[in-house]
Formats: sequence, structure tokens, C-alpha cells
Amino acid sequence: MFRKILIANRGEIALRVIRTCRELGLKTVAVYSESDRKSPHALVADEAVLLEGETARETYLNAEQIIAAAMERQADAIHPGYGFLSENADFAEACAREGVVFIGPDPHAIRQMGDKTRARELMVQAGVPIPPGTGSSVTSDKEALQTARRIGFPVIVKAAAGGGGKGMRKVRAEGELPGALKAARSEAAGAFGDDRVYLEKYLEEPRHVEFQIFADRHGNMVHLFDRECSIQRRHQKLIEESPSPLLDETLRSEMGEAALRVAGSCGYVGAGTVEFLVDSDRRFYFLEMNTRLQVEHPVTEMITGIDLVALQIRVAEGHPLPWKQHEIPRHGHAIECRICAENPMEQFLPAAGTIHSWRPPSGAGIRVDEGIRQGQLVTPEYDPLLAKLIVHGKNRAEAITRMIRALDDTVLTGCPTTIPFCRYVMDHPAFREGRYDTHFIPEQFSGKELQYGKFSHTVAIIAGLLHNDNNHWDSGSGADPASSADADKLKGSGLTTNSISGQNRSRNSNTGSNAGASWWTRRKYR
Repeated sequence: MFRKILIANRGEIALRVIRTCRELGLKTVAVYSESDRKSPHALVADEAVLLEGETARETYLNAEQIIAAAMERQADAIHPGYGFLSENADFAEACAREGVVFIGPDPHAIRQMGDKTRARELMVQAGVPIPPGTGSSVTSDKEALQTARRIGFPVIVKAAAGGGGKGMRKVRAEGELPGALKAARSEAAGAFGDDRVYLEKYLEEPRHVEFQIFADRHGNMVHLFDRECSIQRRHQKLIEESPSPLLDETLRSEMGEAALRVAGSCGYVGAGTVEFLVDSDRRFYFLEMNTRLQVEHPVTEMITGIDLVALQIRVAEGHPLPWKQHEIPRHGHAIECRICAENPMEQFLPAAGTIHSWRPPSGAGIRVDEGIRQGQLVTPEYDPLLAKLIVHGKNRAEAITRMIRALDDTVLTGCPTTIPFCRYVMDHPAFREGRYDTHFIPEQFSGKELQYGKFSHTVAIIAGLLHNDNNHWDSGSGADPASSADADKLKGSGLTTNSISGQNRSRNSNTGSNAGASWWTRRKYR
């Protein structure tokens, strides 16, 4: 049994892991960079270790320094969160050499699924559908052109060692292919140190649907149902929901079984996510497997009542999964909106600033996973994710209504965020009717929707508030735009002073669990 866990991450995911560790009676060690010295995760953990260096590569990506911190503080295990070293097989191997448990899959599985061309080969062997394309990375532009002609344009050029939209280019015609290959190789080399690329057939009107899977070291494997993740910008998700409004129970069962075959193909252990694309004819294809916890895992927790981080820890300790597939509960509908430091009116460009006010919403069926505090400086140095707003309802309609109220009650001032965009999506007919795909943003949103129409009065209020209060807002001042009469007018608009919406004076805990509940259970909102 573990006694102490080091969290090799920062921000909201570090806080989220720390809170579950506390519920399990485990001590925690945070690591932090100099710029994160006063960040919540560094202040909340039982112990904290400063990482030497200035950049992410010198700090949170420095495997040697993180393992040294774990050994110095006598941590039994390292939880990598997501991003940074979470899918680094060399890091997982280094942990094992030093006798520290890596809370994640074995290095072999990470490597198998991290190499996208190898993963495609495994899917063929496992009988899981893949999009038409190359069986391995292309060795020349000539080979790429021959493949593209064979499967037909449009095609997608993808990085063999990639993910998260890096090294990916859509190609509609032959003349675009050489430039796309060059750009994809260059981006892949910079992001992953590997310039190999491969080609896939581009799917029309694709939906991004993924399945959460879990496996233990005793041969047990289950999926915890699906998540729809089709609202994306730059191939990265902004809004997720579960269950997917696209799937019926027959297709859900078929895709869930395919997800388990994917996990079985590489001897997977722990938490993982199998991602699929579903075309306009409801045919699904393997996209990739993420060998870690996902940002959007809370929506699965909300509909199942299962704490996935607690389950990760227990599986890493050697415990078997506590239930069979048919025993896993599923209740209602959950939606997650990512609150990112990005400006949706400027093509979601990263934003910076100082957080002047932060008051998350509260109430039945609302959860907030955050890693920020008032007075904190937001810079482009790290991932722009500031917080995640998750709601649960007895059905999808109730979940949407609850999310609208939660967004309207959120107060976050100091830098532009994606809150106005999320509010826009909740009201959009295509989303409300569940008939959206991964092209939603380029086809349905330009940024102007937040500047004109029903938002125009709100923008005028914002300009006035910014002009009048810009020099007075700080965490200790009495000037709070959420207390002004003008701010009251913003309630219900979804667009506020750099993402202020409504008034709410209470803070919401994101880790509550029923008293006396078993270790794998989280509170269920019904």
C-alpha cells in the first residue's frame, strides 16, 4: 500500500490528484517551478519541492529532477497527471529502475500506442476498424502521393509519434500535398523529436467519440462508457459530454467492445482512453489511444460515480478492479466546459493577465476542477487550461440548462477566457439538438457572434468596467466588478468582463464523496 505520492504536474490536475489522495489518507508531494511558487497545487500539498530551471523542459519535463525529488521525499509512487511526462515511456522505465511506482501503464504499452503507425498495425490484428491510409510512415513524397491517389482526396497527414493535433495537416488536392508534408514533418520534429508522418483518408462530418477503459494486473478489463468530444479548436477539445448524443445502445456496445480489444492488443494496465472517429454513415474508426488520464475524465466520474484517480492508485497498488462490466452504473448526463486563457474573439489565441476575481459557481450537480487563485499571473508559458466546469443532470436537456446557469454564475476577471464561447455553444441549435461534428467551430463560429447581436450591450458594459476599474482591481481591493449594478446586467449573458458572469460568493469543492463510501465511489448527482 502506498503512503506518499508525488504529483509530477501542476495546475488543476495536480490539485485534483491531491484531493483524492487526501480522501484515501495518502500524503502528497508537489513539485513546482519558480513561477508556480504560489500556485495552489504547491500550497495545498503536504510537501512541495522547487524544481530548478526556468522553462517547462527544465522543470516539469525534467525526469531526472522529478525522480530525485520523489526519492528524497520517500514517495512510493509518482502520479503524472496528463501532459508533461504522462506518456513518456522512458520516464516510466526510469521510475521502475529507482523503485518508484509509475501510476500508469507499462512502458511497452505506452510505446506501442504512442507510435501511431504501430498502433494502426495492432488494430488490424485486433480487428478494430481504421481509416484507409498507409500501413506505416511514408518514406518519400512520391509514396505519399501514390497513397493519396489510391485512397482519394481529401487526406490527412499525421505525425507518427504525435497527438493533440501536432504535425497534422488536411490536404484537399494534389498540389497541396508537398507543402503539407513539409510542414507536418517540421512540426512533428519540433514537438516530438520524430519527423515521421503517415496518411489517412479524411472523413466527412466526423464525430469524435472516445471510451474510457480500465485494466488491472489480474486480467480484468472494463470500459466506463463513452464521451463525445467533437467541439474542438486546432484539433484540441473544448467541450465534452457523456453519453454521446450520437450513439444508440447497439453502437455504444459495439464501440465499447472494440475499445477493449484495443487495450488488450498491447497488454494495457491502468486508465486509458480509446478515441474513435464516427463518420456521417455512423461507421467508426480507431483514431488513437491516450495512455493516461484525460482532461475530460470528470464527465465519466459524474455519470458513473467512480473516482478514476482513486481507481488508478488502487490498480497501481495491485488491487483488482472491483466490478464486472455489467455492474458499472450509469446515471444521467454530464457536460464539461474547459475554461482556458484564450480569446475566442481572436481565433482562440492564448491570453495573458492577472486573475483579479475568481468565484466559481456552486449548487446541486455542479463541480469545478480549478488550479487558479486571485492575484495569480497567467502567462503563455504553460497550457492555457485554468479550470474545468462540469455539470450533471438527470438528462441532457437538464445538463445543458444547468451548464448555462453555471456559466452565468462564474466570475473570472483579469484575462480573456473561453467562457463566452462555451455559453454560445450551449445556446446553439446544432449543439442543443446533438447534431454537431468536429467542424463546429470553423462552420458555426467566427468570433463575431460574441461582438454583435445579443452580446453587444454586454461588450459595452465590459469596456466601461475595464476603463473605470482597470487600475483598482486586485485581490485585496474593495472594487469588485461582480458587485456593481452593471455586473448584475451581465447575468444570463454568458459574456462578462474578461469572463465575469453573474454573482456568486461561494467556492465549490470538487472532490466531495459520500461519508463511508467505498474507495472507488464518488458522490452521484441525480
